[in-house]
This record gives sequence, structure tokens and C-alpha cells, in this order.
Amino acid sequence: MTDSIRRVVVTGLGLVSPVGSLVEKAWNNIKDGVSGIRKIDSFDASSFSVQISGSIIDFNADDYISPKEQRKMDTFIHYGIGASVMAIEDSGLEINESNADKIGISIGSGIGGLPYIEKNYGNFLQSGPRKISPFFVPSSIINMVSGNLSIKYGITGPNMSLVSACATGTHSIGDAARLIKHGYVDCMIAGGAEMATCPLGIGGFASAKALCSTNNDDPETASKPWDINRNGFVLGDGAGILILEDYESAKKRDAKIYCELAGFGMNSDAHHMTQPAAGGIGASKCMQQALSEAKLNKDDIDYINAHGTSTPAGDKAETDAIKNALGLEIAKKTPISSTKSMIGHLLGAAGGVEAVFSILSIRDNIIPPTINLNEKDPECDLDYVPNNARETKIDVSMSNSFGFGGTNGTLIFKRM
Repeated sequence: MTDSIRRVVVTGLGLVSPVGSLVEKAWNNIKDGVSGIRKIDSFDASSFSVQISGSIIDFNADDYISPKEQRKMDTFIHYGIGASVMAIEDSGLEINESNADKIGISIGSGIGGLPYIEKNYGNFLQSGPRKISPFFVPSSIINMVSGNLSIKYGITGPNMSLVSACATGTHSIGDAARLIKHGYVDCMIAGGAEMATCPLGIGGFASAKALCSTNNDDPETASKPWDINRNGFVLGDGAGILILEDYESAKKRDAKIYCELAGFGMNSDAHHMTQPAAGGIGASKCMQQALSEAKLNKDDIDYINAHGTSTPAGDKAETDAIKNALGLEIAKKTPISSTKSMIGHLLGAAGGVEAVFSILSIRDNIIPPTINLNEKDPECDLDYVPNNARETKIDVSMSNSFGFGGTNGTLIFKRM
């Protein structure tokens, strides 16, 4: 622990997403406005009101985990480990006995091993308790991405998993940064992983009327944040992982540095289990917290990667929150987009995946589009970068995540 506040930088990125399970492949598709939303083919969804998802089609777990170990893990663990391995390799970080206790892991999930729970409960109902897998518990619980990763690499620093619904990935990254800032560790592997596009996941969110159910025959246009015809989000899967390091430590090992993680905010609406507070007041204060920690002015934000789920209430509340946080004049001039228009809502993985896109927007000076935004809701009247990416100088990006239970999170990334 140190009395001085240390700077935190990003040195590695890893990604599993509906538009690609390699960072550059996914990013190129995002820039090009390619949708990863498709008909569900992992199970027969013909009796469901929702038959589409942002599922993963190009991830090969064999590249990261032995077949024997895979059988002991739910798919969200596969995704989380895969993205973490990518991020570690990207960072060039060497993990050994000399630094293992100064490296930690904070990888969460909104739901955890839902498919494995579903499968084993089915086995139990059909054949009794003897058919429950002995790996049921360690395959399902949320901390097993972090746990398995620590074992794989011999990491002996903090090993934890946050759960805060759709803000999980963002909170995991922000909390991890604070451990570095205050000197508890020199490096953290942080983000989120999720795989909930199984019958129970699709059915549960559909029953809550949270999902888009009108585009089963046209999946690619289902997610349409801020459009007047939006009517719910699309459930997606994946993982997004960052390697965070103390700036001086990263510089000492001559690491590639993407950017600085300059600010983090988190708070609660204390309003409703699933609905945002009117006017987005909690989200607004969360953004202001992040700006304050980053020591930035409101007009320093060059791009906002919005939570932007494509729900009527959520998109309106976030629009209001941005206006309240930045002031109307600055809000009107600040480009905003929702990459969920292309990948859907990845729940606990959303914040990690969207952090990766926010960082790459700084690297490449490009704002990804909000696709399917054809007729803007009059109540959502900001610049949402409709349908085509925009090249512009980006020194500071903000990434928002808001979750069920009224939990809010904001990250601010800054060019070094």
C-alpha cells in the first residue's frame, strides 16, 4: 500500500464477442457497422417469443483450455479465460514467482453458469440427484473465471469477482484500478464474461418484456438504440478483459500502453429494481464522479460509448443523464454511440467489451456507429453517430454501464 495515488494504464486487451473472438476482427466489424445478431441455433427456439441473440460463432475453447478442463467449466468460463489469455499475450506481461503476488484478477459475471445450471437441473428432474455433475458447483459459480485463471498462471494476488448485473464489467475494471492506484498490486486482469443465451436466459428476459420480440425474421435490425421504433434489447454473449498496470511498472518493462484509465464513478439510483430513475439522475452523478476523479472538464470528453440498450425507458434516461452531467450545450456537441446496436447486450460482460471498444476508439481516432438508427426518437435528441463510423480526434472516451438494481458505472480513458 502507498500513500501516493498511482496512475493506471491499459497494456492489454482481450475480447470474445458476437462480431468476432479476436480483438482486431471484432473492432474492424464494429467500425464497419456489421451486426452480430442472428437467429438462435443452439436450441429450438421456435416456441419462444424471442428467437434471436448475439451468440458466439467463432470461438474455439481448445485454443485456450484443454478438452479435459473444458468439461469442468460452463461456457462463460471458457469465454472469460480465452479473453484473458488474449489480453495477457497482448500485454507481453510475464508472470512468474517474482511478481505473482503483485498481480490480481477481478473478472465478474452478471449471472454466471446459467446453461450449466439449466442442464443439471434437467438431469435432476429426469433421473434424480445421482445425475447431477460433480462439477456442477465449480462450473457454475461466478468467481471461477478468476479462480481458474489464477491457477493457470500461478497468480497469487487478489482473486475476486464482482456481481452488479449489467454494470459488472465496468465495476470490475474500476475497482481493479483502485487496487493499483493505492499500491496493493502492480497489475490487475479485469473485466467480465457472460453466456446467458440459453432457453432459461432467453425465456426469463422475454417474460420480463425486456427483449425485442418483433424482429425474429430480421435479426440484424433488432437492436436500434434511440430509434423511435426500439422496443427492447437483444441478449448477447462474450467477454471483455483489460490488463491494467501501474504506469511506472509498465514503463519500466517497456510495455505497449494503449491509454490511461483516468476516472471511475459508481453509485446507485435507489429507485427501482429494473427501471432507471426519471431524468437519469443517478447515472448523471456517476458520470460526474468519473470526471472529477479524472480531473477533466465536461468539454474534454470526445466520445461516449453509451449503455444504449435499445429499451424505451433506458435510452431516454441515459440521454437525460448525459445532458445533466455535461450540460445541454456540451451534450449536444459530444458524439455518442451504442455498440450494442451490433452485438446486443452482454450483461455482465458488456462493460468489459465496451471498454475495449472505447480504448480502440482513442487508438484509431474513430467513433463506431449506432446502426439501425433510422428515425431518431424526438426525446433522444443528441448526436448518436447514426449508421456510419466517424473519423475524428479522440483523446478522451467515456464508457457507461447501468444495471438492474439501479447500479451505475462509468469509466474514462485518456490518451497518454
